[in-house]
Amino acid sequence: MKATSKPIVFFGSGPVAAASLELLAEDFTIEAVVTKPRPVHHRGDVPVIRVAESLGLPIHTVTNRRTLDELIETNPFQSEVGVLIDFGIIVSQKAIDYFPFGIVNSHFSLLPEWRGPDPITFAILSGQKATGVSLMLLVQAMDEGPLLGYGVYEITPDETSLHLTDELIKLSHALLVAIVPDYLEGRIVAQPQTTKIEPTYSRKITKEDGIINWRKTAVQLDREIRAFLNWPKSTATLADRDVAITRAHIVNTSGEPGKAAIQNKALVVFCGEGALEIDALKPAGKQEMTGQAFLAGYKKFL
Repeated sequence: MKATSKPIVFFGSGPVAAASLELLAEDFTIEAVVTKPRPVHHRGDVPVIRVAESLGLPIHTVTNRRTLDELIETNPFQSEVGVLIDFGIIVSQKAIDYFPFGIVNSHFSLLPEWRGPDPITFAILSGQKATGVSLMLLVQAMDEGPLLGYGVYEITPDETSLHLTDELIKLSHALLVAIVPDYLEGRIVAQPQTTKIEPTYSRKITKEDGIINWRKTAVQLDREIRAFLNWPKSTATLADRDVAITRAHIVNTSGEPGKAAIQNKALVVFCGEGALEIDALKPAGKQEMTGQAFLAGYKKFL
């Protein structure tokens, strides 16, 4: 049985959107999917389009706010509400107002914490103990809309961006199933975001963010390795080899920042404060391997 008999229009473009769409299709009637088009010359997977096609859902592609407005004008929808996840396109007030109940945005943080494009990465980088998902009514200001509800997720000390993303997708879906039907029936009224917490803002991560600066503390670099596991990955040069470090843990030792050493048969790299023992890494052009396996092949270069 569907969570509600009322259809929705889904707005989303990235991998998180694709996974969310697959779940939503089980519990909602989806009138249409609005997403970015397949990039020119792109031969790889386009997750949202692939999922929508597999589900037999109508697909509309837009590239920016203007083409989204044109779609709304020329292709009327019957749905009274939109659901937006990981869309990547600014939505105009005109498009928001088209839906009698607006557009519900599932944002992966506890707003007003980590507004902006990459809240998951910054939740790990900041070392906070908890994050979550906020269901917000979309407004023109960035992630400042009133809240319909939220759910909390406790962050574990070894949390990675990949695992946290998967868990928040599931939490987001549970919230949408529980809250959207009540909202459409008038049983939930959106409330302003709290002013008791100072808003924080995430930004888009760049490839340069993944270049390890060994003068940072071991605590901060441990967070970066876990936060950047999906992209851009934490990269460095060890034993004259370019590597991406995929798993590490903090050890209580010290030395010259950036210098690698063998301690207790393990590969250790000293940081500005403390050190990291490298549990797993991926040399350029090779498969991921353990720190011990890397030492077996490259120890003479240290």
